[in-house]
Amino acid sequence: MSRVVGDETSRGRTERPFAWALGIGCYVLAVIAGLYFLADDASPLVLAPLWIAHAVLLVLLLRRLGAKASSGYAMLFIVAMSLMSVYVGDMVRDNLTLQQRGETVTATVVDEWRDPPQGRKARFYNYALERQDGSKVPGPALRDASDRFDVGEVARVVEDPEGELRPRTPGDADATGDALGAGAFALGALGAVGWMTWRGSTVAKRREARRHPEVDDATHETQEAKLREALRTYPRDRRGYIKIGPEEYPDISHHRAARIAWETGLRAEAVGNRGAWRFAEKVIEEVPHD
Repeated sequence: MSRVVGDETSRGRTERPFAWALGIGCYVLAVIAGLYFLADDASPLVLAPLWIAHAVLLVLLLRRLGAKASSGYAMLFIVAMSLMSVYVGDMVRDNLTLQQRGETVTATVVDEWRDPPQGRKARFYNYALERQDGSKVPGPALRDASDRFDVGEVARVVEDPEGELRPRTPGDADATGDALGAGAFALGALGAVGWMTWRGSTVAKRREARRHPEVDDATHETQEAKLREALRTYPRDRRGYIKIGPEEYPDISHHRAARIAWETGLRAEAVGNRGAWRFAEKVIEEVPHD
């Protein structure tokens, strides 16, 4: 009785794969949006448990799509894509804020230094800036991944009058590229949900085929009959071979095809096939069919 109930429950999960996929996709987007809004105010000590809880719940949801063996890998990919989407989205928020309240000024680089080495962590270049009137540009130092400016160089930058955000050059303050990047990472997470839906559907089909082996037997018989007909009717090439594409007979092995050909008076060629099956009365090396 319990086995019947388990089968019915499993069947109920896989008969509505698109509904599950839609729900999981909405959940992933909701998590990305929620953690995006929390990222600006919450500390890592608060965010880390939330990401862990998200990963645990996500793997449980993905398992309901049917492909349990792949759920762990898919969860890691989705969490990584979500984390990158939130991280890049946070950069978009800063850029948009700087665009809204920032002021473009001409500034002079008065000091330059590089971040101290910390293992493999990237070392950024930092630049202290002053306005033309000699006052300091408010906020932290301008930061760049490359040695972009020299001391004494004049540059146009967008400064934050409130001093909360780093000044940036007008080109770097454009949020379009980062917004597209955040969206691409979110789409990557949704794509993994779609892939898991397809995997679950494939697993369900295989499970159904095991429940009804007569369907597989009928498929094999149909393909074998089709192969026999092809061996009788297909034209021969200039070397006397009959060429047949194995992709038309996915449930028949090359050895089984050789046996069927032997029953019709032909031999299966084992060499030089280049992705096709070749049959003739005489071959260079015959495929074993016993």
